[in-house]
Amino acid sequence: MTKVTCTDYSPELFQSQEITDLGEFLARHRPEWCRVRWIDVLGLDQPEIIRALADKYQLHPLAVEDIVHLVQRPKAEDYPGSGDQPGRLFVVARAVDPDEGQVRTEQVALFLGRTTLLTFQEEPGDIFEAVRNRIAARTSRAREHDASFLLYCLIDAVVDGYFPVLEQYSDLLDDVEEELLTRPCLETSRKLHALKRELVMLRRAAWPMRELMAQLLREKHECVMENTRTYFRDVYDHCAQIIDLIEMYREIAAGVTETYMSAVSNRMNEIMKVLTIISTIFIPLSFVAGVYGMNMYVPEAQWRSMYAVFWLICGTIGGGLLLWFRRRRWI
Repeated sequence: MTKVTCTDYSPELFQSQEITDLGEFLARHRPEWCRVRWIDVLGLDQPEIIRALADKYQLHPLAVEDIVHLVQRPKAEDYPGSGDQPGRLFVVARAVDPDEGQVRTEQVALFLGRTTLLTFQEEPGDIFEAVRNRIAARTSRAREHDASFLLYCLIDAVVDGYFPVLEQYSDLLDDVEEELLTRPCLETSRKLHALKRELVMLRRAAWPMRELMAQLLREKHECVMENTRTYFRDVYDHCAQIIDLIEMYREIAAGVTETYMSAVSNRMNEIMKVLTIISTIFIPLSFVAGVYGMNMYVPEAQWRSMYAVFWLICGTIGGGLLLWFRRRRWI
C-alpha cells in the first residue's frame, strides 16, 4: 500500500500530514507561511499516484519512467526550466538496509524544485524518519534553509545508512575469523563466501554514489544553492570513506579465506602424517606376518615359544620405529 506524506515547514512553523485523498490535496494551495514542501511517497505499487504527482508538478516523462524501473544506477539529471516548465533536478540514489540478517538495496528517487522536493521510496520502510524528526524540532538547522538543503539532508541520510551495515560486517568478519581459526568447517566457509558476495553488492551500490556526489559538486543547477554545494563535499567524503571500508573488509575477507585454506591444509597434513606413520609401522610387521604366515615349512614354526617370540619381534619393531620418529621430531 502506497503511503503519501506531505511535510511543510518554515523557520517558524512545521506541519506534517499523511495524504488520504490525493485529488483533494493536489487541488489545494500550500499554506502562505510554507517555505519548503516535501512530498514523500512510500511504496510504488500504485502507479496512479505517481502519475498524479507527475502531472501536478510537471515532472519530465523520462524521469518518471526511471522511478518505476528499479534497476537505475545512482545519477543526477538536470531538467532545466523553459517557459511554463519549471526546472527540476532529478536524483537517483541507492540506499542499503539490513533485512532479517541480509542486506538489501533500495532505489530512492528525488525531484528537486525551487521550493518543493518529491521523494519516491521503493520499499515500505521509511529510511527518512530521522530527517523527518530533525525537521520537526524547532531548533532544526534544516528549517533555516531552502529545499536544496533538504536534498542534502536526505542524501546524507542515505549515505550514512551504509555505516551501521558496515559495522555489522566488521563484527561478522571477526566472528567468522575466530571460528575458522578454532574449528574450521565447510559451513563457516560458506558464511565467509556469503559475506564476500554481499560486500561486492555493497561496493556496486556505494561506488556510483560517490560518482553521484562528484557530479552534484561539479555541475551547477538553478535549484541548488551555492551554500548547499558546500555540504555536498561532506557527503562525498563519507562516500569515499565507505568505499575505503568496503575495500578493507574485502581484503580482510580474502585474508580470512587464505587462513581457512591454510588451516584446512595443515589439518590435512597432520592427518596424512599420522596415517603415514601408522602405515610405516605396519609395513615391517606385515612382512614378518607374511613370512610366518606362508603355507610352507618354516623351521621356527616347530618351536613351542615361537608365538611369543613373534609378538616380541613385532613389538620391538613397532616401538623402535616410534622411538626413531620421536627422535627425528616427526611426531
